[in-house]
Amino acid sequence: MRVFEVLADPVRRRILELLAPGEMASGEVVEAIGAEYGITQAAVSQHLKVLRESGFATVRAEAQRRLYSVDAAGLRAVDTWIGQFRNFWEPKLDALATEIARGKRERGRAPITKRGGKRA
Repeated sequence: MRVFEVLADPVRRRILELLAPGEMASGEVVEAIGAEYGITQAAVSQHLKVLRESGFATVRAEAQRRLYSVDAAGLRAVDTWIGQFRNFWEPKLDALATEIARGKRERGRAPITKRGGKRA
């Protein structure tokens, strides 16, 4: 799938991480990515273009600035593909949650020792 080719690049994944909290100006993205990866403005712009064209990012103009944000469409495509495999791990995660809850209950019932007030 093309979406995984897009996400295979660590720079593009990092850009999405930067955009996850909300909009960022292209200059801010260039500054952050340039500092982390040592790549040029043109290279960052190319990564932004790939994200935009593949449905992972949107851009809107605000005066002279270009504001980028995450586009959920690309992430939905990934989620849809991964969804067919959820039945492999969801029961295991449910079982893990049960064991964690059981452990917490058992620790809550453990007697308190005299030294340091810690439970046995």
